[in-house]
Amino acid sequence: MRKTNDKSLKEAIEQMMQVYKIKRKFDETGIIAQWPELVGKSVANRTKELFIHDKKLFLRIESSVIKNELMLMRSQIIEKINTEAKSVLIEEIIFL
Repeated sequence: MRKTNDKSLKEAIEQMMQVYKIKRKFDETGIIAQWPELVGKSVANRTKELFIHDKKLFLRIESSVIKNELMLMRSQIIEKINTEAKSVLIEEIIFL
């Protein structure tokens, strides 16, 4: 029988991440790890650099053709990432 102040492990971890203000960084790391699933293996294989800073996703793509395609799909990629994260992690994509 659960006491009234008992929490599930998930709730306790989420509360801890809020207290230490690391939830955003945890979510950003998850998105970076899921990059191949979000954009596909062919794009992920040509991604040379990928990091998030101040709600901006920085990308270095080795193929100019793929880079151009990603520029055209910028808003869809941002929406997909934010949907996956269930919060607004990315507001802008910057190509290096």
